[in-house]
Amino acid sequence: MRKWTAVIPVKRLGLAKTRLRGAVPADRHPELALAMVRDTAAAVLAAPAVAELIVVTDDPVVASAVRTLGARVTPDPGGGLNAALRSGADDVAGLGAYRAVLAGDLPALRPDHLDEALGRVTGRSFVPDADGTGTVLLAVPPGDRLRPLFGPGSAQAHATSGAAPLTGDWPGLRQDVDTAADLDTVLALGAGRRTCALLRDLGLTTQCAPAA
Repeated sequence: MRKWTAVIPVKRLGLAKTRLRGAVPADRHPELALAMVRDTAAAVLAAPAVAELIVVTDDPVVASAVRTLGARVTPDPGGGLNAALRSGADDVAGLGAYRAVLAGDLPALRPDHLDEALGRVTGRSFVPDADGTGTVLLAVPPGDRLRPLFGPGSAQAHATSGAAPLTGDWPGLRQDVDTAADLDTVLALGAGRRTCALLRDLGLTTQCAPAA
């Protein structure tokens, strides 16, 4: 089995997931962002295909939390999301590695689905998000540069740039969380225990569906 280096970028918690504001009380918003990052990181690290997880962040709380899970932390170089991804994948991991960058808000991610998606990579490839317009994963084999094009319409941008779309029955991999409705969706899919526990504590759910 090929062994991958995964990379997740994480903003400072006070600036993260702005479109999700209002889904939980304002003072608990950073906790929600952190819970989703922790659940995502834990699922990535549990995937047999993943040898290492690099988290690109300048937030000390995030850094401490993901180090506890087993991730390596590297500073955000500045310049936005794509610059952070290039730094983590091409500079820190290095061009000699199999590299996959992921969104940090995939709390229903299942390790076996990540393994399956990575197993289908033959060249520079991406996984579209649930609505088909965004990107939740971009992967490259050794020797290829990442060339990330995240942002509005990133699925089309990645396809136009020559990356191959990967499709499969991976609902937790494809479901990132931008809105309150997305939170309901990941709860139905089987949210990670940290995200679920926080939402239960806030009275937003009485239970979470077990991961399938």
